[in-house]
Amino acid sequence: MYALIPFPDISPEIFSISLFGMTFALRWYALAYIVGILAGWRLVLRAARTPRLWRDGQAVMTPQQIEDLLTWVILGVILGGRLGYVLFYQPAIYLANPSQILRVWEGGMSFHGGALGVILAAFVYTARYKIPRTSAGDLVALGIFPGLLLGRLANFINAELWGRPTDLPWGVAFPTQAAQYCADVAGICARHPSQLYEAALEGALLGAVLVWLVWRRGAFKTPGLIMGTFLAGYGIARFMVEFVRQPDAQFVTGGNPLGLALHAGGYGLTMGQLLCLPMIAVGVFFILRARRAA
Repeated sequence: MYALIPFPDISPEIFSISLFGMTFALRWYALAYIVGILAGWRLVLRAARTPRLWRDGQAVMTPQQIEDLLTWVILGVILGGRLGYVLFYQPAIYLANPSQILRVWEGGMSFHGGALGVILAAFVYTARYKIPRTSAGDLVALGIFPGLLLGRLANFINAELWGRPTDLPWGVAFPTQAAQYCADVAGICARHPSQLYEAALEGALLGAVLVWLVWRRGAFKTPGLIMGTFLAGYGIARFMVEFVRQPDAQFVTGGNPLGLALHAGGYGLTMGQLLCLPMIAVGVFFILRARRAA
């Protein structure tokens, strides 16, 4: 028997109340969204109110414009995240049952779809108010990592999006029946806590790099650098974690046990990795363009 970590006894619900025959619950995942958005918003406001961070001592957006854009961003995250999940991961099921697309409370959100939703929302907003898009993108990118960090921690508490089976000593025995179904594993099945890997890489580490670049290196004075660093950094981190993350069940078959979305001869890429490649390419493009313009 190899070493493993038992899953902590944390309920996905913080508390619940019953009113008029209905039960209302506050879940950690919902709280992660709320706190992550508020923390990102406050961080962006602080950056906008710090003159020394900007080339001419003046941010490209006013605090009021940042608050207005926040509403657009929230809509972009929710609509883009849901539609991205539908289109990227389970199009056949939702096309056959289109009414299920609106059932967001049942789960199913895609970060890549949410990112596209945010980009579209920011594009429309900045065009409407004639705000420099690249610098606005830098501001938005700075405010995303708190939500990523808290969201991945909430995924762990929910015992979802776990990793592949492992015999490493920090493998976690997730309690769900699906997580405990591991081929060729006798007894308790331990899996990579891939949610925590992502929280550390996409949230804590990437966030620390972005904050350092903004407050210590004056990155806002080089438009595009922060946005490019976020896109490339997230893409690289997620690409690496995908090697140990359990793929969505619809991609796993007898001839494709690793759940690769694109494969040949036993090698290939998961859907998450495929979606990360354009993010990395676009991120590198913005970094190089920013450095040439500096």
